[in-house]
Amino acid sequence: MRIAFLNTTAVLALAACGGGTTSSSVQAPGAEAAPATKALDAGAALLQDRPPIEAINAYLDGFHFYNGHPAGQMEAHHYCSILNEDVIQCTIYDGNVSDAKLMGVEYIISGALFGSLPEPEKKLWHSHVHEVKSGQLVAPGIPAPAEHALMEKLVGTYGKTWHTWHTDLDKDLPRGMPQLMMGFTADGQIDQAMLAARDQRIGIDSGERRAARADIPSPPIDPGADAWQRGQVIQIEDPSGNRHAQHGAPSGQPVPQPADAH
Repeated sequence: MRIAFLNTTAVLALAACGGGTTSSSVQAPGAEAAPATKALDAGAALLQDRPPIEAINAYLDGFHFYNGHPAGQMEAHHYCSILNEDVIQCTIYDGNVSDAKLMGVEYIISGALFGSLPEPEKKLWHSHVHEVKSGQLVAPGIPAPAEHALMEKLVGTYGKTWHTWHTDLDKDLPRGMPQLMMGFTADGQIDQAMLAARDQRIGIDSGERRAARADIPSPPIDPGADAWQRGQVIQIEDPSGNRHAQHGAPSGQPVPQPADAH
């Protein structure tokens, strides 16, 4: 089944950030920009085109956790470009303000494309069914019917996400190795306090979103995705000594799942 996003794109214009702001939790070191630097920046903004940036036309707010360490959870602000009916690419930040820190990237593909991937590759990807159906994944600032239509398209997609700045740990600079991230697949996995804080900050109710999406069909999930649930964890070993392992179960170990896990 193809994504068919194109008719939805027009209603996804980024009007500010939609809802409340989320500040960055990281303070990068460095001197304030000098007048000459500010002048160069202003000149570049006036004279240079930015086609890849200008192609960003969707803002999604959701949550990720470290593959193999499910207790290491964080909010993720996605700014996405819809490349075609089957592929979306997103930059991910730790907030939705101008000094938000770039945490990583996520590639989103249709179920049809995912099904064509070799089995070893599928282990790197996560499904979006629970993220959509639970109300955790939201598109702040667009009308409810438009968001519902977007979620109908996203529910059957798959994402591959790498974080390069671990802002839950590194409060000054990006340190360590990129880490493969996953999405939640069942109730009882997400930190409810984190979810409630997000809802309050941007002025939504994820429970209401969940109820409103009850009519969205849940497509079958390809068994190759969400491999972490079967203990098939793929992660980059971090020789820098970063503290990802302190977040949860050791990599490669099965993670206990709620009874309704997919």
